[in-house]
Amino acid sequence: MLLNRDKSQLLIIDVQEKLLEAISGKDRVIDRCVRLVRGARMLQVPITVSEQYPQGLGPTADSIRDALANSGFVVDKVEFSCLKNEALRERLHELRRQGRPQVVIGGIETHVCVLQTAIDLEEQGFEAFVVADAVGSRSKVSRKLALTRLLKGGADVVDSEMVLFEWLERAGTREFKELQALIK
Repeated sequence: MLLNRDKSQLLIIDVQEKLLEAISGKDRVIDRCVRLVRGARMLQVPITVSEQYPQGLGPTADSIRDALANSGFVVDKVEFSCLKNEALRERLHELRRQGRPQVVIGGIETHVCVLQTAIDLEEQGFEAFVVADAVGSRSKVSRKLALTRLLKGGADVVDSEMVLFEWLERAGTREFKELQALIK
């Protein structure tokens, strides 16, 4: 199934300063999450951001917060799965009721919060799309195992370009021209 911007929502999970220090490929994860946030904002795809215990792990990375430009819904959590947190669960379900069952996911760690959230989303009738180049773990092996498990669990594993081009649907539009800069 292809992504559709009118049926999608973006979820950025726990891309926080103190967590990022240990993440393999952290610069790629940040860059691709920023790309997704900018694309979502441009195409009016709702954005939700979780922060795992921000008192201890700090806020979402500055570059992602800058890309959000106060347009995202940011929620603190201590649960690993976003769907175990009441405010996040309500937000995701409300957006689904508005016709947005496709949840595009970036964040960390792939084998913990991203995995548990995507599995819970699938079990609750959402369509989870985990963006492989926008997720990371401390260990490359953990990330790879999580992506394999996600595929077996019914989630779609995509990359950020797939997301943006599927959301765009065609070239030659104003949005395409604006998003080209994010893709290059």
